[in-house]
Amino acid sequence: MRLKGYDYSKEGLYFVSGVVQNRLCLFGKIFDSKMILNDAGKMIGKWYLKLEDKFLGIKCHEYMVMPNHYHCLIEIFPAEKGNIENLNGGSDPRVRPYKNPNLSQILQWFKTMTTNEYIREVKEKGWRKFSGKLWQRSFDDRIMRGYEIDIIREYIKNNPKNWKERWK
Repeated sequence: MRLKGYDYSKEGLYFVSGVVQNRLCLFGKIFDSKMILNDAGKMIGKWYLKLEDKFLGIKCHEYMVMPNHYHCLIEIFPAEKGNIENLNGGSDPRVRPYKNPNLSQILQWFKTMTTNEYIREVKEKGWRKFSGKLWQRSFDDRIMRGYEIDIIREYIKNNPKNWKERWK
């Protein structure tokens, strides 16, 4: 699925999509062309935004959590050397920063954290169970070019309006 021979730690903006195993709708529902997140969906968004605390040299841009998948824009830029002390300002001190990640490392951590919390909440709060793995094995990515960025941002924002056409 990755572009053969491409360095995914390279500076750039990446459009990423990930899908729940068996396309189970675990994160909320679409109502009146709007995404209504349940607690599990809010948890997915929380961990997406925590990526910046974990990885030095990334920025989380637009994202949309859908009933059974997510879309997001992640920017990777050169990490500043020696700036690790200020990385976790105000975040959980147990989260150790990671410098110069590649896209697969970023998404692996995201999937691990969301899966662990989801499993915990199945046990503690009765969230809907899933069998096997929470996420499909890989993720889809697109290396963004300047002319595509506004189109993809609109696609992410309008994804709930297109729900019936693509996922039902």
